[in-house]
Amino acid sequence: MIYKLYQSVCKEFLLLKRDLGGVVILFLMPLVLIVMVTLIQDSTLKKFSNTKIPILLVDNDKGNVSHTVFENLQKSDVFTVVTQIDSKPLTEAVAKEAVFKGDYQLAIIIPSRLSLDLQAKIDQNVENIVSSLGFADSTAVAKPKAIVNEKEVKLYFDPATQLSFKNAVMSSIDKMISQIETHSIYTAFQEQLGEGSASFEQKSFITFKEIVPRVNDKEIVPNSVQHNVPAWTLFAIFFIVIPLSINIVKEKTQGTFIRLRTNPVSNAIVLAGKTITYLIICMIQFYMMLAVAVFLFPHIGLPSLNIEGNLFMMTIVALFSGFAAIGFGILLGTVAKTQEQSAPFGATATIILAAIGGVWVPVFAMPKVMQIVAKSSPMNWGLNAFYDVLLRNADFIDILPEISLLFLFFIITITIALLYDKKKRSV
Repeated sequence: MIYKLYQSVCKEFLLLKRDLGGVVILFLMPLVLIVMVTLIQDSTLKKFSNTKIPILLVDNDKGNVSHTVFENLQKSDVFTVVTQIDSKPLTEAVAKEAVFKGDYQLAIIIPSRLSLDLQAKIDQNVENIVSSLGFADSTAVAKPKAIVNEKEVKLYFDPATQLSFKNAVMSSIDKMISQIETHSIYTAFQEQLGEGSASFEQKSFITFKEIVPRVNDKEIVPNSVQHNVPAWTLFAIFFIVIPLSINIVKEKTQGTFIRLRTNPVSNAIVLAGKTITYLIICMIQFYMMLAVAVFLFPHIGLPSLNIEGNLFMMTIVALFSGFAAIGFGILLGTVAKTQEQSAPFGATATIILAAIGGVWVPVFAMPKVMQIVAKSSPMNWGLNAFYDVLLRNADFIDILPEISLLFLFFIITITIALLYDKKKRSV
């Protein structure tokens, strides 16, 4: 049996040897893909982290509120405030047109009398509270209260702007206005109660601190490499579905499979030979991509992938991911009747599994329905296992659920392929 399995593996390598161009593409394609995608994503992240976004500010208030908003925006690491275009002061119409053309991502329109009306409204509220507590001057003549209408700060966004950016900007501006309003309330109370000059600290009493995991006294800071290497390694591993399924279809159409069946060799031995052969290819792909991430990336301006202490666990994840991909490829090749069926379907299925598995878009950013669907993708299981190893310092027990699902997927697809082939031959 071992000899038959050995000969089956040798047969698969001979077939691959006859198509050296395809084998080279099989190895080079993932390497080019991982380098290009990581370079693009890393440069995008650096651009957003190092480059300030110019935004338009139209100040119709000319008061304390607008001045504070302007100063806070200028001090931020995200925005550069623009108040003139072509050396002319901005108006709402000009700012609106510039944003809707796509020249700027955001315009903030501060209404007139915002500072004065805000202070008037706060004074009215404070006077009511002080009066209700019995601290008001009983000899003072009550003044008629002016009606203060609500104010509206207008935000014009470029139609192509992402919703997350809009929410972040609105939250930031709302926080600025809240700080100004709180300051004014403190001041108004102290003036009403006769406590002298107001002293208000704008620094938040409650702050936030991110605690990141540490390994060997070093912080584990996620970067583009830690996402792209596992993601596109999985994509490359599952891409072998195409040549594997085509190989099986060729054997059926050329009569090779029939000649193999005339020999005293079971179909299980033939499929085991294919599994071992393509598993070796998967692992070569995996180690080549790791080598690129560790040794090449630092020379082209990318962070190096830190695999210290994680290589063995990553190898296990890649091994079981390879099993899942091979099982899917064998099933597809067994069911497909022609190469025209297997190749397009294999490519499309791989892309769909990658899309719903979180290779392109993080699963948490998907709609709720797609988040549930993503749990059915083998690529999602493999990607989560890689993340557990690289970012969460997981051990074998922690990744056991994911690799069990991957191996179960392999067992199910191989079983279906064997049963389908047996039924087809018995008809």
